[in-house]
Amino acid sequence: MYSVLVGYLYGFLCITLICSLCVGRAVLLTWPSSTLRLFESSNTTLHRPMTEGELSLFGSLSSISTMIGTPLISILLEKIGRKYCAIVSSLMAVVSWAMIIASNRVEVLLSAMFVSGLSGTVFLVVPVYISEFCQDSIRGAMTSGVIIFYGFGALLSYLLGGYLNYHTMIYVFLTLSIIGTILIAILKESPLYLMTNKREEEAKKSIAFYRSLKTDDKEVLEEICSIKRALNPDMDSEDNDIPEAEKLQPSTEAPKKLSLWQFFKKSRSTRRATVVCLVVATASTFQGLIVVEVYAKPLFEEAVPNISGIVCSVILAVVCVCASLGAAYLSESAGRRALMIYSSFGTAISCLVLGSQIQTHWAPSWVTAVFMYIYTVAYSLGAGIIPYVIIAEVFLPEVKLFLSMLVLEWLLFCNSAILYIFNPLLNAIGLGPIFYIFAVVCFLTSFFCFFYLPETKGMPVDVIQMSFYRKRKEILALN
Repeated sequence: MYSVLVGYLYGFLCITLICSLCVGRAVLLTWPSSTLRLFESSNTTLHRPMTEGELSLFGSLSSISTMIGTPLISILLEKIGRKYCAIVSSLMAVVSWAMIIASNRVEVLLSAMFVSGLSGTVFLVVPVYISEFCQDSIRGAMTSGVIIFYGFGALLSYLLGGYLNYHTMIYVFLTLSIIGTILIAILKESPLYLMTNKREEEAKKSIAFYRSLKTDDKEVLEEICSIKRALNPDMDSEDNDIPEAEKLQPSTEAPKKLSLWQFFKKSRSTRRATVVCLVVATASTFQGLIVVEVYAKPLFEEAVPNISGIVCSVILAVVCVCASLGAAYLSESAGRRALMIYSSFGTAISCLVLGSQIQTHWAPSWVTAVFMYIYTVAYSLGAGIIPYVIIAEVFLPEVKLFLSMLVLEWLLFCNSAILYIFNPLLNAIGLGPIFYIFAVVCFLTSFFCFFYLPETKGMPVDVIQMSFYRKRKEILALN
């Protein structure tokens, strides 16, 4: 029992180091919240004030570059491994802060924001990395660390952006990025990557490292067998009557190597998992919290003008972190499916109330802030964290990197789209009706997850694939 506890604690420490990369990404993504007004004013620290178009690019450019970098990093994940890709992603944050320090020109700042978006590839690298060495029983909670540490980063950005001067803040963020990059170097490579490259002895050492065990320990050997089983499943061909449970058992013969398209075409469960992930990722983005996080300070200043925008932003980040911690626990106790259904429904109700309050002012201004936080909690418990968990756990190793990249690319495109259209939409219809739109999306998300999202809690990937192979009636019966 003691050795098991030590193994969990040691693994948790390693996961904390990996997830710390998400802090830097969150700081860069939410930095516009504390600097937007400064950069457009006549007292700007830049060589001239930003135009309206440049301000829109300032908020969305990093998401665009993340879309460009994610396919490239998915290729590097296969070529150089998860650990070195994590280091490359972290280095992009270091480069971007160095560029911001080196020049005060608007063009350099926008270029730095583009480079900073390449560090956003951590949202592909980190969940994949963690899911490949973490125990199935805590996989959901641990991959949730991506969003939890993102919340810590947003909190740090709001705090330092509100209370430090501009140049001190930049140097602090640069230092943190450098420290994060150095810490990743002490970790081991993913055992699944090592097994894929036929380096079984190194894979044993990796598992033993992350679980604080000896290489000949029974748990290590069992994990190696589990990886082999995941690497060699038979496909669930549509015209094949062999039971799914048999088809996903490891084959004694060397399997025929299929291309990505052949694999995707042959595996019905993979196609269904891809569609579900794409829909959930889209719906989660258009529930709207990304807008509130990036434009937190000006949004709060408009919605609750009597309360400091900085204070409201800091409280928002604290609420996000606490809610994400709760979601990490609930994802293993209540399950992924239930969280998505009930939290999306709760988010819809809070959006309706919030929209009506902003539009009609039926209550004091502090009520707006309260419901903004309720909306944040409801979102963070489900849509804010579950999409990243299921993306990391539902795909078989043969297609995991490509399909995870594909879903993440689509999610990033949705992020860029909603950030880019937000300001014009705000000017056209106002803030209240925007929350009505979010509410509609939330209701649709809840209904979709009820009918089509199977439970994946604590399951190995081959069993998860079986759950996607089942028909909708079977999913409802099992859940």
